[in-house]
This record gives sequence, structure tokens and C-alpha cells, in this order.
Amino acid sequence: MAAARQVDALSWLQANEPDNLTRKNGEYRLRDHDSLTLSNGQWFWHSRGIGGHNALDFLVEVRGLSFVAAVSTLCDGRAAGHICQLQPSPPPRTVRPVFRLPARAANNRRVYAYLLSRGIGKDLIRRCIGLGILYESSPYHNAVFVGKAHTGTPRFACARGTLGNHKQDIAGSDKRFGFVLPAESPDGCQHIAVFESAIDALSHAEMDKTDCHRLSLAGTAPLALRQFLETAHEEGRRITRIDLCLDNDAAGLAGMDAIEQMLREDFWFADISVTRDPPPPGFDYNEALLAAMREANTNLQDRQHDGGLSL
Repeated sequence: MAAARQVDALSWLQANEPDNLTRKNGEYRLRDHDSLTLSNGQWFWHSRGIGGHNALDFLVEVRGLSFVAAVSTLCDGRAAGHICQLQPSPPPRTVRPVFRLPARAANNRRVYAYLLSRGIGKDLIRRCIGLGILYESSPYHNAVFVGKAHTGTPRFACARGTLGNHKQDIAGSDKRFGFVLPAESPDGCQHIAVFESAIDALSHAEMDKTDCHRLSLAGTAPLALRQFLETAHEEGRRITRIDLCLDNDAAGLAGMDAIEQMLREDFWFADISVTRDPPPPGFDYNEALLAAMREANTNLQDRQHDGGLSL
């Protein structure tokens, strides 16, 4: 803990989120939290009225990590990009690992089986594979969800274990480029729904047949949404509606607050209509999908049973 507290927030951000920093008039700000400033070895989140001196406080208060997870993030020397050191001198800036997609398996059978068990239908799985935003990795047979730049170049990927609870962002991933399930008519679509995870985005697509873009933030920070909106603006595509579908828990609600603040503070986004549409309390969208499927199956069995009795 003593070692973790030696890392200042600015040094950690310069090493791990350099693209998220802007500098003006001698102070730094975050792109995903415009009201958070860093100067003189301190950080302060003006909209929340909280601040601190080190990266440990920053990871807990701003990024929402538990204390143990924050210490581990700063001090696990085996993890690429972590910069905690025992000396009190400023830690050196590290270089983002080169991003490489995991190798592909010969087929996607385990991904199909895994996502079908999570309530995602074959047609939607097939569409994602065809778009190049989902595949099965080798040798571990994880489901890999891919985020691409507007040029089609992969820039982000996260892996989900098809057996067990393995979750991992691939080293070198740029979280500005989240997993996007585009609308069926992408060029004319002005509506985007935003989620914490790729599986939640797919679950929503199964539950709600509205034709819209669906974006995963790979967490709650709005970096990927800002990038999506800026790219759409540069390409002359207008987004007029955003549905915030983050989880219905403290982190998800705080994430929606942060997104709404980001949109308010940028005049380019001021005319976008924003709606909060979280899943039912205690659920994320995949849990909500599975609960709806169980209820529908129970109702079907009850109807079949009642029909049998009536005969």
C-alpha cells in the first residue's frame, strides 16, 4: 500500500491513458471527465467535489476500482503498463504495448455454444462474425469481441472465457474504440444505445428490435462514446438520440452521470436527446434477457399444462 501511494495520478495517466489527457494553461484535464483537473501533483473532480494526491485515490474515486484492485493494478509488476515502484521518485513513462488480436481458432463452435447459453441467437452471432467483430480465439477458445476504428482497423478487443469467468482486455487495446454492433441501416441511423459490455449490447439487440447502433464502453468511462460521436460528426453523420443502458448499480448510474455531464459540456453534442434506459434493478441486460426467457418458458409450460388439463 505504501508503494501504491507513491504513484501520482498524472504520472499514472501519462503512462496508461496518454490519449485521455489534454493540457491547457498549465493544467491537465481528462477527455472523459472534462471537469477533472490535474496540477501541482494533485487532482480534483470539480463536478463531484472530490480530489486527491495519488493514483490510488484516483483509481478508487474516479475509475471505481475497489481498494484492493487499485493497489493490485498499481503494484503488479507483471502487468504491462503498471508503474508502481518502491522508490519515491516519479515513475518512468511506459509505452503502450503493441496491440495484436489473439490468434483465431479453426471454427467458432465454442463461441456459438457459449453465447447461445447466454440467450444470444444464432442469427445475431452469425452477423457479428460476418462483420469481423466476434470470433473464437486459439488456443484458449475465448470469445473475442473486437472494436474497430472508422477505417475498419481493429484497435480494441476483449476476451470472455467460454468456460469459466475469464474476462480480459487484450494488451495494447485503445478504449476509445469500443465494440460496436452497427444498425442494419448504418448510414442513415441517428440513434445509438450505450452499454458497459458487448454481451449486454447483444442481449439488448435480442430484446429490443429497434434499429440502432449499439456501443460497448468496456466499462463505464465515456471515451468510446466521445470517439464514436466525434467520428460521426467528422463524417457528416448526425446522431440525435442516445440511450444510456449501463448497469443499474452504483457504478452504472455514476457512469451515466459522467456521460451526461460530458455531453452537456461540449457544445457539439448539446442538441442530442439523451434517455436513461438501464435494465431492471439488480440486473444487467444479459441477466434481464435470461430472466425474460425463463419467464416466457414458464408461461409456455403453464399454457401447455392447462391445455392438457382442459382436454
